[in-house]
Amino acid sequence: MKIAFLLSVAIGIAMVVMIAMLWIVLQGMGVWDNVNSLLRTLETSGKTFDIMDYVGFGRVVSLSVVIAVVDVLLMTALATLGAFLYNICSSLVGGVQMTLSDE
Repeated sequence: MKIAFLLSVAIGIAMVVMIAMLWIVLQGMGVWDNVNSLLRTLETSGKTFDIMDYVGFGRVVSLSVVIAVVDVLLMTALATLGAFLYNICSSLVGGVQMTLSDE
């Protein structure tokens, strides 16, 4: 469980960093400005639409942090359950037994 938790935390941190870097790259390429101009041409009402109200940097990163926390919890629980089921199956079937010791 400890190893699964540490690995899932590392994956969660990597996921948040990856999402932030992807957002920065898309901003640098001007994707958000192009989407804004496209949506303004399709717009029929008099309201001005800004995509940054929905996919701003802070909102995207905070959502990815929430997803990362849920992912850490789920991956830790599933890895622990998987290890438990593997141990039960190996004891029933007579799988490979390994004893580790500190020397």
